[in-house]
Order: sequence, then C-alpha cells, then structure tokens
Amino acid sequence: MLCRHLKRAKIDVAVIEKDPEQIPAMDADGVLYLAGEATDENNLKKAGIERAKAVVAALATDTDNVFLVLTARQLEPELLIMGRASQATAKIKLRAAGANFVESPYEMGAVSMANRIIRPTVTSFLDLAFAHKRKDIQMEEIPVSKASELVNVQLKDSGIRQNYNLIIIAIKKSDGDMLFNPSYEAVISPNDTVIAVGEVDNLQKLEWALNPKIDGQ
Repeated sequence: MLCRHLKRAKIDVAVIEKDPEQIPAMDADGVLYLAGEATDENNLKKAGIERAKAVVAALATDTDNVFLVLTARQLEPELLIMGRASQATAKIKLRAAGANFVESPYEMGAVSMANRIIRPTVTSFLDLAFAHKRKDIQMEEIPVSKASELVNVQLKDSGIRQNYNLIIIAIKKSDGDMLFNPSYEAVISPNDTVIAVGEVDNLQKLEWALNPKIDGQ
C-alpha cells in the first residue's frame, strides 16, 4: 500500500524484499525491486541509496528495522529515514539508530478510528484531500525556492487566492515554526513550505510559481 500511494504521487520506488511470495504482487504493481535482505549494505547500494530521497524501514521485526535504520544512516548521514515500530519501546531505539520519523501502525490505526467517531466530518475531508481520486480538492505542500517571484511578498499581494483560487492552510518557516491560518500580512520567504488546498491543476500552477525550474533542472 505504501508503494501504491508513493507511485500515485509520481515518486519512484525501489523495494528490497526477501520474501519470494511478495514478488508477484510487486510485478503486478510495476514496482522495481531487489530480492534479498534489506539490511545488507550492498543491497542498499544496489537499490540506489546514494540517490534516494528517503528510506522507509518496514521490515517484519523491530530488531531488523533498527539495524536497517542504523545501516542506512551510516551510509547516508543526511538521508531522510522513516522507521516502523511494532512496540512502543522500539521507538526510542529507532530514533537512536538515526530515524527522522517513527510510525506505529497500531497507534495510527487507533487514532484514525477514534477521530472517525469524534470528528467524522474532518476525517472525511482529509480522506478526500489525500485520496488523489478527485481533482476538485487536494491538499499539497510546496517548497518555496529563492528563485520564485513570490519570495518576500506578503500573502495579500501574492495573488494566490485571486490567480489560483487556493486556500493557504499554513506556512512552515525555514526554522520549523508553523504559521497556521497565516494572516494576509504573512510574508513568503525562501525555504518556506506553503500548505495549500484546492484543485489539482491550480496547485500545480502554484508549485511552478513557488518553485520554478531553473535551467531545466
């Protein structure tokens, strides 16, 4: 399921899988894979860890995930690494091994079920915003390049609402500070991340405006 979601977002995926029974499913989904141990340093290199945007450690046991995170962090000190924890005690070990983020499927499932009871309309909206099945509503985060013409421009003068018919939910500043429901006087700065809601095509246009491609790159 993780691979399918990433592929829908046009992200290239490479999987290292030792279970031969999983290979038909990967073939059916068109996922690139290596057959073998994900904790093997050579397999990580063959899979292209030097070029990877991120690594997800989602092996069968917490022990294997800790070892994979440790190995990946030693190979690529600046890489974004996410680890999956089955037990609460494994979270500390995964972070100590070098994981940037740690997720527990059991905790996430419990939170999701609770939210569907407590705030069903909110969760329905989020399902739509992240489902990638509708073009009229999506939520996206867009990094701001210093080359953007909107850099150092206040929201009221940016034309985002008028030109793209989008709602700005938040702006994450380069120092990590999150501005929720930013005021019209909020300034868009280089290395900010803009979180917006609206139609897919308009989100794409805003991405071109905030993060223009330079020299075809």
